Amino acid sequence: MSLQMMYITNNPEVAKIAEKYSVDRIWVDLEQIGKKERQGGMDTVQSMHSVEDVRKIRNSIVGKAKLQVRVNPIHHGSQNEIERVIAYGADIIMLPFFSTVDEVGNFIKMVGGRARTCLLLETIGAEQRIDEILDIPGIDEVHIGLNDLHLQYHQKFMFELLANGKVEEICRKIRSKGIPYGFGGIAKLDEGMLPARHIIAEHYRLGSVMAILSRSFYDSWIANDLKEVERTFKYGLGEIREYEQRLEHETPEFFENNRQTVIKEVESILKVINSKRN
Repeated sequence: MSLQMMYITNNPEVAKIAEKYSVDRIWVDLEQIGKKERQGGMDTVQSMHSVEDVRKIRNSIVGKAKLQVRVNPIHHGSQNEIERVIAYGADIIMLPFFSTVDEVGNFIKMVGGRARTCLLLETIGAEQRIDEILDIPGIDEVHIGLNDLHLQYHQKFMFELLANGKVEEICRKIRSKGIPYGFGGIAKLDEGMLPARHIIAEHYRLGSVMAILSRSFYDSWIANDLKEVERTFKYGLGEIREYEQRLEHETPEFFENNRQTVIKEVESILKVINSKRN
């Protein structure tokens, strides 16, 4: 089964194109609280999406793709934010940057079964309490957020968590509860510091069912030429889907060799990063 691909945009035209070329989820990103402080100075995007964008994207997609909305971490306005997101048609609501059982329990209660719930596991606190958290009824899926989690561990490259076995350990715990899960983001098939083909093979080895098409796949925050958007999704996603079909027939030896390649590639990337900082 192919990975469910997610793409973040508040542009209705880009959303239509992404849906056309088999993106499974269009992601509106409302998270702003605390994000600038956590990721300030990094080459990351703090989306300035609004609740009204939920309505716009809902009206632009025709039904093949689901509408996913990342709300803010639990705060005094969470209930109101979640009510509006549901009213505007969110299929899936994602809770970011939680650390406690109570935060997750409150989130599940606020959603009240009116949309699917997705936990974005990206703090050490959440990881440490993962067994208790996963026992809360009403969690539909979990995504492991490598960007913030690697920052919490003071690591220099987000895929260190994949190479050192941390992602595998978390996936194993989630899988034991029968909850679908995914992790991280991917670029085009042969692009990215760690090429996406190696990351996708790890998704298959670890039983992941979803991944984010990252800004390095297509940066619609900067470039929004619709012909270029269409070309990128048609060919870029087409290559990924073709590669996934091959992965479905690969052997355990292939996946173990790929795992070892990931470890070696990450070691090489870290050497380059360290040499530039020294």
